[in-house]
Amino acid sequence: MKVSIVIPWCNTEWLVQKNLPAVLAAARNSKNNILEIIIVDDGSKDASVSAIEDKFPDIKLIRHKINRGFSASVNTGVRASKGELVCLLNSDVIPQIDFLEAVFIHFRDPKVFAVSLNEDGEFGWAKGVFESGFINHSPGPKSTTPHKTFWVSGGSGVFRRKIWMELGGMDERLFSPFYWEDLDLSYRAMKRGYQLIWDPNAKVEHKHETTMKRLPQEYVNRIRERNQLLFIWKNLTSIRFTRKHILGLVKRVVTHPGYLRIVIMALIKIGPVLKARVKETKEAKISDELIFSRFF
Repeated sequence: MKVSIVIPWCNTEWLVQKNLPAVLAAARNSKNNILEIIIVDDGSKDASVSAIEDKFPDIKLIRHKINRGFSASVNTGVRASKGELVCLLNSDVIPQIDFLEAVFIHFRDPKVFAVSLNEDGEFGWAKGVFESGFINHSPGPKSTTPHKTFWVSGGSGVFRRKIWMELGGMDERLFSPFYWEDLDLSYRAMKRGYQLIWDPNAKVEHKHETTMKRLPQEYVNRIRERNQLLFIWKNLTSIRFTRKHILGLVKRVVTHPGYLRIVIMALIKIGPVLKARVKETKEAKISDELIFSRFF
């Protein structure tokens, strides 16, 4: 299986010379089966584009004229890719020379949609939790063997392109500019019976040097909480869980009045949310209850 690497990029010129050489080195390792490297620049205002073109002319560079957000950048890259598998790497992720060698065995199973890479020094596999009417995720302990995971990171994961296209990719309409888009894609895949795996031997280093740190934290937190609600309203189709969510939502608004602002932000997108929810209800093969039972 050949792999296309897709890297979304935005205003991180200082990472061009710092991180891309490691990606190129991994591409020269034939056991990684890397077919191409695609960078999607999301309307950078700095010198990122010229730096990439000058220093790494063999990388395929696609440019968004305006900033469209993480999901749109990733979707653009995947549509342009030619590999059977797509490896998504954030611009601040540094892969080890052999980081893909361990993932191919998992994709021998046609039901495996994606494999999450092991971010060195970070968390291992993820568990899904439904509590107090809300869906959350928490880190599972790192292990020395592959493990099922609740979601595969859009910043360090390998995805089967065919299933990605069947699912319609990341939902840029609902989750732009960032957060919960990879959880949404992962959950939709599980609801259709596909599997997600975390592999400890697929190692990368995540430096967390993206432009996210330069955004106002209050804004980032509001988007994160809004998108959590959008995720729940779109994907939680169990009647029992939906009732619990409504009760939990009312309680949260009553006890934390400031949360009403988050609810209003989410309600602005209620039209496309309900449309997407109908689709998920029709196409789901696995219940919400069964998914969460796997992560006790």
